[in-house]
Amino acid sequence: MPEATTQEKSKSRFSFKKMGSGIAKFFRGYASEFKKIVWPTRKQVINHTLITIVMVIAVGIFIWLLDWGLGALLSWLLSLKG
Repeated sequence: MPEATTQEKSKSRFSFKKMGSGIAKFFRGYASEFKKIVWPTRKQVINHTLITIVMVIAVGIFIWLLDWGLGALLSWLLSLKG
């Protein structure tokens, strides 16, 4: 079986130069994407926070009522049996 040429060996070998250029390319892309971020205003942050708090409370109340209703239904069904 013929041996791989020197050029083929160098392509398949690990290279710090290749790794370094890949890392540099990653960070250049990272910096480029970071510049595209549009940060929310203080008013938007407060508004979204209040909406989140209200929704968490609403879902919590819904789950509490559902739990209470199903518990009452189960108690009523068990009282019919006994």
